[in-house]
Amino acid sequence: MSRTSPTRREPATRWLAGTIADIPTPFDRSGGLDISALTRLCARQIEAGASAILVCEAAGEASTLTAAEREAVIRAAVAAACNRVFVIAGAGSNSTLQAVQNTRQAAAAGADAVMSVVPYYNRPTAEGIYAHFRAVGDATALPLILHDCPSRTGRTLPDEILIRLARWAQFGGLRDAAGDVARVVRLRSLVPPGFRLLAGDDAAAVPFAAAGGDGWFSLVANVAPHLCSAVLTACQCGRWPAGRRLHRRLLPLIELFDRDAPAALKYALSLQGLAAADVRLPLTELDPAAKAAVARAVAQIGTAPSRSVARPSHPLL
Repeated sequence: MSRTSPTRREPATRWLAGTIADIPTPFDRSGGLDISALTRLCARQIEAGASAILVCEAAGEASTLTAAEREAVIRAAVAAACNRVFVIAGAGSNSTLQAVQNTRQAAAAGADAVMSVVPYYNRPTAEGIYAHFRAVGDATALPLILHDCPSRTGRTLPDEILIRLARWAQFGGLRDAAGDVARVVRLRSLVPPGFRLLAGDDAAAVPFAAAGGDGWFSLVANVAPHLCSAVLTACQCGRWPAGRRLHRRLLPLIELFDRDAPAALKYALSLQGLAAADVRLPLTELDPAAKAAVARAVAQIGTAPSRSVARPSHPLL
């Protein structure tokens, strides 16, 4: 790919749509990786009809994983996917050199795309953010998904920088956790048609869809994949009352995840027998009151939604 001028957008990220689970990294009682549990979590998303899965990102406690563990997680996800869904690997860092190394490692481990977050803690300038992402792009041929999460990074990805990056075919989409739903409307006409705009968290799923978003990256989809799929399907069909009603069933759990993720997410999965609740320091497990709240929220979700919410043929899948 030429790096001296913008290139025509390739169809590599046509699959970047719908509900994509941000999968946690399960640990066993000794603190090591639980690859069997990770495989179960990936398989659950595949069976639910997801187009992609995301590992080694916010829910995956990526900052506590060693390089060897990151590689093992990505390889396990790729093996579980078995070419049935696309595997996105989180590869961000506040060090450009480390982000480049993470990105190359993800490619070598078989990932189909990488997600790279705005550098955190350093508080770079807008031009620094642009140079950081271009350096990461120069290090790989994989599609790159940008992650804007100012609550964690201390910096917002400026619109003008996003628009400049989106001109390059390699930058395929945005995970937007900035909290400005109007941004979707603002950006849609300013980025190439193939550039995907996805909500970065569960609470924004319905507003983002109403504004023209392509889907969302989700924590709660790990717990209720079919219900999350039904929310988005209802929205895509223009059945907004149904979409809002289904989304409200998820809100108590979403609020708990927003407050205590990924510990609350892992505890919910432990209640379903899918993974242990263990997290790594500096994170700790939930206290008894928080565990009781998560248990109530999981119980309130109930069974999968009725099949009467028909799934349309998505033009991107």
